[in-house]
Amino acid sequence: MGRWLERSPAHRYGLVLKGIGVGLAAGLVTVLFRIALEKADAFRQWVGGCLAERPLLLLLWLAVLLAVAGMVTLLLRWERYIGGSGIPQVEGEMQGALDPVWWRVLLAKFIGGVLSVGAGLSLGREGPSIQLGAMAGKGLARMTRRDPTEERMLLTCGASAGLAAAFNAPLAGVLFSLEELHKDFSTTVLLSSMAASITADFLSRMVYGLGPVFDFSTVQLLELRQYGLVLILGVLLGAVGAFYNFCIGRAQDLYRRIPSPYLRLAIPFVTAGLLLVLYPAVLGGGPDLVGMVSQEMLLQNLLLLFALKFLFSMVSFGSGAPGGIFLPLLVLGAVVGSASSQLFQLFGLDALPQSFVILGMAGLFAAIVRAPVTGIILISEMSGSFSHLLSLSLVALTAYAVADLLHAKPVYDILLERLLRREPAPVRAKEGEKVLIEVPVSLGASACGKPVGALTWLGGALIVTIHRQDREIIPHGDTVLEAGDVLALWCEADQVPAIHAAFSVHCKT
Repeated sequence: MGRWLERSPAHRYGLVLKGIGVGLAAGLVTVLFRIALEKADAFRQWVGGCLAERPLLLLLWLAVLLAVAGMVTLLLRWERYIGGSGIPQVEGEMQGALDPVWWRVLLAKFIGGVLSVGAGLSLGREGPSIQLGAMAGKGLARMTRRDPTEERMLLTCGASAGLAAAFNAPLAGVLFSLEELHKDFSTTVLLSSMAASITADFLSRMVYGLGPVFDFSTVQLLELRQYGLVLILGVLLGAVGAFYNFCIGRAQDLYRRIPSPYLRLAIPFVTAGLLLVLYPAVLGGGPDLVGMVSQEMLLQNLLLLFALKFLFSMVSFGSGAPGGIFLPLLVLGAVVGSASSQLFQLFGLDALPQSFVILGMAGLFAAIVRAPVTGIILISEMSGSFSHLLSLSLVALTAYAVADLLHAKPVYDILLERLLRREPAPVRAKEGEKVLIEVPVSLGASACGKPVGALTWLGGALIVTIHRQDREIIPHGDTVLEAGDVLALWCEADQVPAIHAAFSVHCKT
């Protein structure tokens, strides 16, 4: 425990080196995953060209997709933690509620993700990339026999690296892992995650170049008089995000009524085969669609695209197939932004289509995921410009507030709750296994201003030190907590879920 309470330069440099090691492993896995997905997408497009010339080959393609659905079903039976995006699974592991076998998840998620996204299901690469990166970090921790505290840190590093390599977005990778997964902005975790994220991004750029994922280099800045339209767009995106999260839950409920796991997966795979002939634009994650919708598509075409992409995303994700929701939801946000700009123009208002595409992506991300800072930075990095920070912040804040007022839970909280309800039994930690958790105290939290002796929610956990500004305080029963304090809690490994739940109630606002 003592070395984790150190804050010496040597200790921090050691964490940076470990972060670099995780970044290399996670970055390599994620880049290979991206390459495999590109090959699968290219093959699907080739098949689409063949079907255009010989429609009768559709029956053969549907048979192939049914066989692929069977392969994914077997993978899910072999390793149940690869279903969906993978981010709720990583969150559950960070909270101590799950403990999957890292190499099984790594292997099965890689193959299952390539088969599902490559077949055309409306799923993204970011969730699998985050889970693959996290499992690479866990594997490194297990092979080098790290303790549970360091293992959690390396999991966070791997998740950061996975998102960074998936989208060429190192800052967003760090912020998402800290804001959504680790839920801790301590210096130790921040430094190691930054090192991992930058390393993975460097590997990705060696393969894919220095350019951003989306090219919006010529987008004009909005004038201040147009910010009223940004507020209206934010309200619309908040409502769409709340509806999206509601539909995610209902889609999963509908699929649960189908007793056969194979049949649940066969539905989206067959649908993907039919859409390859009828409307191929909605297949896959859809990064190319963002460029299409920013090029003045007709309003009726945008509305049709949104409806089909939304419905197919529900059909795909609700089935439990391995794949994420980031890219599909960004595409939906881009479509909403582009359609809104055209509606504003019908009323004689000046709305720049490309600017509203960027705003739509950031706003819908904030409404659905409820990580607005990550969304702002992610879209800025993916579009290659930080010039739109003010308008992005406004639309993200508005969409977040509207979704919150509509009592819509963050999507990954919904998915994690559902995942844990399906667990056959709680994870049992090794007897006597200890872990160190760092818990920040927010301004206005119920624990703020109370003495340590009054914190009855700690259970058997022990506060070993309080980091306050540049000081380390050894607490006593009458030590009063202040806003900004970071509590170092030493507890049994199986207490971690309860500590996280109590922390959310008493130390956050």
